[in-house]
Amino acid sequence: MPLHRKTLLTIAFAMPLLMAHPVFAVSKDNALPATGASSEFVFKYLLGEIAGQRGDPKLAGNLFLELAKSSRDPLLAERATRAALYANQLQLALHAGSLWAELAPDSVEANQTVAQLLVAMGKLNDAKPYLQKLLTKEDTRANGFLYLNGLFSHTSDKITALKLVQELAKPYPALPEARFSVAHAAWSAGRNDLALDELRAAEQARPGWEIAALLQGQVLQRKSVDDALTYYREFLSQYPAANDVRLTYAKLLVNDKRFEPAREQFIALTEASSSNPEVFVVVGLLSFQLGDYEQAENFLRQALSLGFKNEDQIHLYLGQTAERLQNDDQAMDWYKRIQPGDHYLDAQLHIASMLARQNQLPQARVLLHALTDLNSEQQMIVLQTEANLLAQAKDHQGAFDLLGKAVASLPNSAELIYDYAMAAERVQRFDIMEHELRKLIVLRPGFAQAYNALGYTLADRNERLEEAHKLIEKALALSPDDYFILDSMGWVQYRLGRLDKAADYLRRAYTVQTDPEIAAHLGEVLWQQGDRDEAQRTWEESLKDHPDSEVLLNTTKIFKQ
Repeated sequence: MPLHRKTLLTIAFAMPLLMAHPVFAVSKDNALPATGASSEFVFKYLLGEIAGQRGDPKLAGNLFLELAKSSRDPLLAERATRAALYANQLQLALHAGSLWAELAPDSVEANQTVAQLLVAMGKLNDAKPYLQKLLTKEDTRANGFLYLNGLFSHTSDKITALKLVQELAKPYPALPEARFSVAHAAWSAGRNDLALDELRAAEQARPGWEIAALLQGQVLQRKSVDDALTYYREFLSQYPAANDVRLTYAKLLVNDKRFEPAREQFIALTEASSSNPEVFVVVGLLSFQLGDYEQAENFLRQALSLGFKNEDQIHLYLGQTAERLQNDDQAMDWYKRIQPGDHYLDAQLHIASMLARQNQLPQARVLLHALTDLNSEQQMIVLQTEANLLAQAKDHQGAFDLLGKAVASLPNSAELIYDYAMAAERVQRFDIMEHELRKLIVLRPGFAQAYNALGYTLADRNERLEEAHKLIEKALALSPDDYFILDSMGWVQYRLGRLDKAADYLRRAYTVQTDPEIAAHLGEVLWQQGDRDEAQRTWEESLKDHPDSEVLLNTTKIFKQ
């Protein structure tokens, strides 16, 4: 039967590859192939090529492996291995790879491939001879040990991996990479003390080695963040140019909420790497977090000048910074530069808030109403923003009406239901407030603020105090460190006449957050306990920071008469 035209074309394209293969090298007399390749050999080779071309790598791998076995040719064994790997035939790949490594014992790639296959199949000890070959050559030995770290990173048998690495490293006690490899395996296996011993040995062999220092910090962090921070700080005092360690140290300080020392480290990194805009962004944000808005603006502008990829993100940060600096015109300019995309909605919300703050609430609402193509979550955010602007303008009825319509159109939004309930409280519609909060508790049983709001309102109105106590108790169980809920618990205890318990909860809340309403409550309880001097100190200190707080002013009027 004649071959199909496409088959002939495939063979034609395969022929240059075929003739280039050493198996088919022509002898000196140009009469026969040097290997004496048979027609069957040629046919199988072509069939393997065609199978590969037509997307059957499994067949190609089997054919090339058969040819490699008969010819003892490492190139064919390599082809068979690659085809089997492409077909995800691991057992076939292992057979082919083992032959490849046997026929090309000095091939780093062959030995690596077999070792990786054996480790992936959980046969760690079988990988040992192949790994030993990788470590034979002195000029590649160091990298060979570092290669082991990645090789064993995904194996579940960390103890066996550690024992194997220890055996491989034993002949090379003076090589820092060997010590590091054992340390890494020990760390993965949870053997922290062994890891630290090996890292200290690596440090002696190669002082100032950043990779080892980074791992030592990670091991120490398992025991104590302070230990890790101390180690990094001491390492940097000896090796101030170790920027990878400095970056890790700075990030760890941020995670531990030590923002000022973190900023110092990032500033040092900006000096060492003045062309990296990402570092300038981090320093700018840390400066913003610390209230140093002028420095924040300075670093963010530098990030922009260095070509930070997401310009609109920096424009948003700069707008927020300008607002904190009370430079509304500059803030408005930054926000208006932001194009439609990920940060556009945030920018428009900021512009609306600024307009409302400048007594231009109608213009702010027009801007919000003009926002289109919003998903349901974005619609909710826009509605919440508009309602908040109305509430800030003391138009509580307007906010209540708006949120009522919003809840009707987005009935399953827990956040909108909660806002609607709070708006109902402000217009004295306690029936609607209670109805909405109870609906929310059914919809979202884990929504701690719903229990808290209902319990606090009952306590504040001095109604159904035992029920209020149970509601707040439930909220506190869901969110035990929430200072608003702690304040509510203190307030209901006060209403129940339990002054000592009330003072305890209110002090805990005030320690977490010096909120003026908490200060008003705490002062009132202290006053009723007879400690009027402390009550007055509490109110006066809070009034310094919140001179316009209505709840504080009203409370002090009542008790200072």
